[in-house]
Amino acid sequence: MLSFVNPSRSIRGRARRIQDPYLTVRQHTISSSLLRRGNPHPCGYFGDPKRECRCTPNQLRAYRQRLSGPLLDRIDIHIEVPSVDFRDLNRADSGEPSETIRARIEAARAVQTSRFANEPNIRCNAAMSSRVMKAHTHLDDHCRELLENAMHQMNFSARAHDRILKVARTLADLAGHDRI
Repeated sequence: MLSFVNPSRSIRGRARRIQDPYLTVRQHTISSSLLRRGNPHPCGYFGDPKRECRCTPNQLRAYRQRLSGPLLDRIDIHIEVPSVDFRDLNRADSGEPSETIRARIEAARAVQTSRFANEPNIRCNAAMSSRVMKAHTHLDDHCRELLENAMHQMNFSARAHDRILKVARTLADLAGHDRI
């Protein structure tokens, strides 16, 4: 017999467990990640230069309420991906080679391994505790002001603040910079 649950209610109930990046399955601890994709609007055309969004305010409200704020707060990166023109898909220039990207990621991981060598249970920036994060996410005055303005204007939570700093630290590592 199959049983169905309200996905929104089910997801909200698991939001706290999603925050833990490690999962134990039969006495083995594994790393876990949450990846979500979705359209910002029910129609999928919000911000599209070629198609007009025709969503009503009630449709938008209902659509946005499908995922709770606490769950969205646990997603590290939100990226808007625009539609790609056919000509761009068929260009001869395919962008940066995978080997180059892999080398940059491996270098950033090596930096993080070295950074957290004396920190038990921390292998990467995403696992930093508040105490460890304060030691490794120094912001200059300009960056601090930008973050403060974003926090106030967008009403970010303390959890979002920490996620921003962890992602910023990772981006700095990928760029080969000591400071954010």
